[in-house]
Amino acid sequence: NSDPKACEQALEANRMKDYFYSDVQLRGEYPGYAKRYFKEHHITIRMEPGDAELIKENTMDFLAVAYYYSHCVDASGKKVANPFTKATQWGWTIDPTGLYIAMSSYWDRYHVPMMIAENGIGVEETLDSEGQIHDDYRIDYLRMHIKAMNRAIEDGVDVRAYTTWGCIDEVSAGTGQMSKRYGFIYVDRDDEGKGTLDRMPKDSYYWYKKVIASNGADLD
Repeated sequence: NSDPKACEQALEANRMKDYFYSDVQLRGEYPGYAKRYFKEHHITIRMEPGDAELIKENTMDFLAVAYYYSHCVDASGKKVANPFTKATQWGWTIDPTGLYIAMSSYWDRYHVPMMIAENGIGVEETLDSEGQIHDDYRIDYLRMHIKAMNRAIEDGVDVRAYTTWGCIDEVSAGTGQMSKRYGFIYVDRDDEGKGTLDRMPKDSYYWYKKVIASNGADLD
C-alpha cells in the first residue's frame, strides 16, 4: 500500500506482533517501541531488582517460528485482504513470499540460527470414490514454501530445521475442528468425534517421503 499511514501501521503491527517477544528474548531488553506502547496503553511492567540483568544474561540461542500465512493492515490498523494472494476457505492467505520476507527480516535483525517449527495448510477434505485423497494443493503449498526457505538459505540464513504441521490429521488448535485437515495421513474422524479412526495416506504423504529422502532437493 502506498499510503504512508498504512506503511506505519504495518510497521507497528510487525513490531508488537512479530518482533516484540523475540526482541526481548534475543536482544535481552524491552525495546523502546514497546515501552512507548505500554505507556500509551497504561500498561505497567513490574520489574524486580535484578530482572533486567537476568533478561540480558539469558538470551535465546536460536529462533523457532511458525508460518502459515501473511496479513495486511490498512491506515487504521485494521486487517484487510490482500488482493494479490489467494486464500484458504478459512481466509488464510497463501503467501510463500511472505515466508521468505519473514525469514530474511528475522535474520537481518538477529543473526541467530532459525527453525521453521510449523508450516502447512488446513483444508476440508473427503475421500473420493476410490477411498483416496489427491491433495495436489497441499503439495503445491509446501513446495512453494520450501522453495522460499531455500531462497533464504541461499542468502545466508542459517536454517537448522523445517517441520510441517502436521504429519497426521488431528483437531485444529485454532478452530477446534477435525475437518480442518493439515496432515499427510487422513484420519476417519469428524467434528462430532464420530468415525473409525482408520488412517489413509494422501498423495502428499508419498511426495513428502521423497522430499525427506532427498533432503529437500527433489520437490517435483
